[in-house]
Amino acid sequence: MRKTFIHKYNDIISVENLLTAWQAFKNGKRNKNDVQTYERNLMENIFDLYFSLENKTYTHSPYKHFKINDPKPRDIHKAIVADRVLHHLLYNVLYPFFDNKFISDSYSCRFKKGTHKGLKRFRSFALKVSKNNTKQCFVLKCDIRKFFANIDHTILKEILKREIEDENILWLLGNIIESFQTKDITNSNPWVSVGKGLPLGNLTSQLFVNIYMNEFDQYMKHKLKTKYYIRYADDFVILSGDKRYLEDLQIEMQNFLTQNLKLEMHPDKVYIKTIGSGVDFLGWIEFVDHRILRTNTKKRMFRNLNKNKYKKESVNSYLGMLKHGNGEKLKHNLLNMEFVEKNQVV
Repeated sequence: MRKTFIHKYNDIISVENLLTAWQAFKNGKRNKNDVQTYERNLMENIFDLYFSLENKTYTHSPYKHFKINDPKPRDIHKAIVADRVLHHLLYNVLYPFFDNKFISDSYSCRFKKGTHKGLKRFRSFALKVSKNNTKQCFVLKCDIRKFFANIDHTILKEILKREIEDENILWLLGNIIESFQTKDITNSNPWVSVGKGLPLGNLTSQLFVNIYMNEFDQYMKHKLKTKYYIRYADDFVILSGDKRYLEDLQIEMQNFLTQNLKLEMHPDKVYIKTIGSGVDFLGWIEFVDHRILRTNTKKRMFRNLNKNKYKKESVNSYLGMLKHGNGEKLKHNLLNMEFVEKNQVV
């Protein structure tokens, strides 16, 4: 029997749950002006949000748009504080239910997962496929074209409808999903909404894309029976000793993505390589017996360190990252640059 999300709307939107969501949201944001403004009248704001949810008069507010370059240009859409508190509330109650449905080899935005676990799994798969580096190992590397911008609202809501019984919860999730629309630049009127896209920056978006791509994960694992498959957001790999198998698999994967999720693999970012020639995955170039940091990742690391004036926390964070690969030279350079910065050596 299929297990569905049985929690009720009125229990989820309680003032107690909203306050718990507020506590999770404000971590690391106490110095932000909009957060301080909201906190000055915290209980009034929480009750306003609660009553709008209880009466179903809630409407998600417009987003503040800005661009970042990390490492490539990205459009970020920031919601107001009240909406972000609600995002935390929904994430808190929905994540445990959906996380149990995800495959173990999905590593993006999940508790006790992440890039380092994904890299470790890649190395484990490479050793198994290559039989401890004695056989050829091919890697099919894939990427989704404009991933967040092309998440189809209708398909996402249909997936959620299969998993959630309460119509009021579905109404609220639909409200958040429809609060953002990608503009179709191919349309004669570029400002016509096309019912697709999720905003980079929403906590709910992180969960929604995993729910969406879980359809593909299940197809890969249970229909196509791909044993050595790893996904991190829109970045995924399949390892095999048979190149022809991967070529045939690529066609089936694209057909499923197009027909079922209205997504396309990026034509310039899909390729088959041997592990011996180096495979770009999760910021590192993977080889048979070692990994090195990708050039763009190195540049971004030093750019961020310069921006943060080599703060101890930033330096330690990157030193921790470098432990996961062959980064002794980079570590040496990083520590030398930290010394120069802090001692103003010319």
